[in-house]
Amino acid sequence: MPIKIPRDLPAASTLKEENIFVMDLERAESQNIRPLRILVLNLMPTKIVTETQLARLLGNTPLQIEMDLLAVSRIPKNTAQEHMISFYKNFSEVKEEFYDGMIITGAPVEQMPFEEVDYWGELCEIMEWSRSHVYSTFHICWGAQAGLYYHFGIEKRLLPQKLFGVYAHRVTHKGSILFRGFDDAFFVPHSRYTAVDREQILAEPRLKILAESEEAGVYAVSTDGGRQIFITGHSEYDADTLAKEYWRDRKAGLGTALPKNYFPNDDDSRAPICSWRSSANLLFSNWLNYFVYQATPYDVKSITSF
Repeated sequence: MPIKIPRDLPAASTLKEENIFVMDLERAESQNIRPLRILVLNLMPTKIVTETQLARLLGNTPLQIEMDLLAVSRIPKNTAQEHMISFYKNFSEVKEEFYDGMIITGAPVEQMPFEEVDYWGELCEIMEWSRSHVYSTFHICWGAQAGLYYHFGIEKRLLPQKLFGVYAHRVTHKGSILFRGFDDAFFVPHSRYTAVDREQILAEPRLKILAESEEAGVYAVSTDGGRQIFITGHSEYDADTLAKEYWRDRKAGLGTALPKNYFPNDDDSRAPICSWRSSANLLFSNWLNYFVYQATPYDVKSITSF
């Protein structure tokens, strides 16, 4: 089944070119199916790129998905205001709504204390609201760090250098249905300066670590039942996303090291190899199937708080 997004959202034409079935409102309403309502709080600076990445993964399932885009009140620097007005909602427009699932993206602010992020108060309000208005919330990278800190008091720590590259991971909680069907080793891109505190997570009885990496650390954390899922990497990234970050940082004189396990033979003149696409699709498909579609009540307004 397709993903339902506005016909003129830039992601729509990209996904159609990739043979991902995109359905407009008129066609969707002609089917006697209740779509899964997914809210995406997009905190990334490149909004259109992130919209497309997430819509691609959400649309590659047998389920009909209705995706709404949410933004904090901070005016983005890298996205036209016309785009934000046309396609994004603010919190006041959705706070009376209920959603089967929600995604909170990463943001390039992880070196700052949480309380110093200018939209931290607004984000806390949204995260608290998600406990009673969303069945399962999927947090990504800094969004995962923010969620773990707000809900459970889990601290982050500054790394000696930027964690940057594609790293091997393993499933450490063998009974996890979020990782059902995964290979013994799977790959995930990371791009961050901080990490969550593993020992604090282990000491929190409401949390369990599902997957880890020897080099990149904790990757996936969940509450019992999967009402909250925290993913520290960027499985949604395109094949060239790390390359663009690398050349951007080099141009800015940041001295960023070559991303690990990314360019063939560490030759940055060669096109990178995408080694994480299949696991990314399986991760999002499992989340939508096991923690959203099969778990959320048919009447989405009957979601209970936790």
